[in-house]
Amino acid sequence: MKFASVRLVTRDVARLVGFYNSLSGVEAVHLADGFAEVRLEGITLAISAQRLIELFNASAATAAANQSAILEFEVTDVETVFDRMAAYGAPIVMAPTTMPWGNRSLLLRDPDGNLVNVFARPAR
Repeated sequence: MKFASVRLVTRDVARLVGFYNSLSGVEAVHLADGFAEVRLEGITLAISAQRLIELFNASAATAAANQSAILEFEVTDVETVFDRMAAYGAPIVMAPTTMPWGNRSLLLRDPDGNLVNVFARPAR
């Protein structure tokens, strides 16, 4: 089995795609009206319009309702991402902080309120 993607359901695909394009520096691929993928090393972040979930997935997911998952992105320089996302206007939950296990971590929220952790592992 291969873990292939995480899909976020939203009422505003363009806004969410813009956020993740800015965060990752990777342009999304728009596969259909209301559906895009940000293809990153190791995984794809899919972004789907709520209306598609209602049409094709029995309304099984609700946009902007997540309160338990954290999307995590590993980078080499957390401060560079912090500066870029602060300029973007992303809500910063926690400025870059060194965690007890050594990771440098930044917490922010995407436009739908999903929690995003951007981290760098300590140099070894």
